[in-house]
Amino acid sequence: MSETPDQIPIFPLWPGRALRLAPLRPLQLGLNRFVARLAREHPKMFRRLGEHGAKRFEIDPVDLPVVILLEPREGAPRVTLARATQPHDARIAGPLAALLGMVHGAYDGDALFFSRDLVIEGDTAAVLALRNAIDAAELDLAAEIEALAGPARGMVERIVALAEKRTGVALTRHEEAEAW
Repeated sequence: MSETPDQIPIFPLWPGRALRLAPLRPLQLGLNRFVARLAREHPKMFRRLGEHGAKRFEIDPVDLPVVILLEPREGAPRVTLARATQPHDARIAGPLAALLGMVHGAYDGDALFFSRDLVIEGDTAAVLALRNAIDAAELDLAAEIEALAGPARGMVERIVALAEKRTGVALTRHEEAEAW
């Protein structure tokens, strides 16, 4: 896993602005379809949570006006979007670029935590279990979204590549260069 850069790229401002006014329900429905696919394609990820599979994780991208409540529900996950904090067992907060970079292996979660770019609150054992489960699954969120796009897959792939190049935000998993 890579170290954190001196400065995490700034996620574009327009998604945050759009989310301030947008109804959250359609996005929540799409995210629930997405996490249902993750559960089908990566069932080991949810089994790996063990005793923490019934916990409620609040993921707070601090540069967006929403919080994401992830309930793994032991392999039948549900996502709830809200504009304010919800009851949860554990909270993970940080810039969206840092959260995405951590999922894609571009940033080291420990380094993000110790640099204070990432804040962990509540059940830290549950957060560690979630992090380990995601790391072991080697998720590529863009590839998962592209698979849902059907015939528009190529177009989505090009948009993701362009957005990643322009923003510097890790939207896909990149294999680490071998040190040898």
